[in-house]
Amino acid sequence: MDWQRDLVGLAVGFVLATVTTPVGVSGAVFLLPIQLSVLHVPNPAVTPTNLLYNVISGPGGLTRYRRRGQLDRTLTRQLVIGSVPGVVLGAVIRVFVAADPDVFRLLAAAVLGPVGVFILRRPAAGSIGHRLAPGAVTGLAFGVGVLGGIYGIGGGSVVGPILVGTGMAVAAVAPAALFSTWLTSLAGVATYAVIARGAPGHVGPDWALGVATGLGGLAGGWLGASLQPRVPERALRVLLGVLALALAVVYLLQALG
Repeated sequence: MDWQRDLVGLAVGFVLATVTTPVGVSGAVFLLPIQLSVLHVPNPAVTPTNLLYNVISGPGGLTRYRRRGQLDRTLTRQLVIGSVPGVVLGAVIRVFVAADPDVFRLLAAAVLGPVGVFILRRPAAGSIGHRLAPGAVTGLAFGVGVLGGIYGIGGGSVVGPILVGTGMAVAAVAPAALFSTWLTSLAGVATYAVIARGAPGHVGPDWALGVATGLGGLAGGWLGASLQPRVPERALRVLLGVLALALAVVYLLQALG
């Protein structure tokens, strides 16, 4: 029954957002394999459905971060300038060039694995708080945005761990990465909706499931962002490092499977 499937999606969205929002990672990257294997969403509709989850769930955590004045506007602007055009290009590639998502999975695994290990190391005294040059942040956001548009994760799940790995504090990266993910996902959903009008197959999102998972993520994101100030920076870095390694393993298994 569809309502049972959507109820499962609601619960999964809540749990994923609660765990991932404190470190700025969208739960969409873990939601995607569940959509394929458990909820049986067809390709390529699974990609815009994932983006729809991001659009609906994002404001939960972002509202909490904004109320605490935690959103770094400069970093957010750098990420958005690069990621929004990137995700639009990625969506076009996904539909019309039929880019093999396994290529992205292998690439993401190759990046996130070492990044996760790097984050988990004990940082040197005074190393946290360093920033990349603005052009480097924007260029990185564009590249990840293209890949995120192809795969349906918005890009923040990859760019967040990379920025933290360069020395930035999790508390600074998390809100900016989440906002970038939300805005790029909004652009991605709109792009897929337009493309779906003239493309064959299941190109548009599964609206019912996307809304259900998104509402679960909305509540989970609010809870996760509320918990972040109570968690020490070191614990947040460990959580992000573990999530990055878990993502690398998930991507690798999906690509090889």
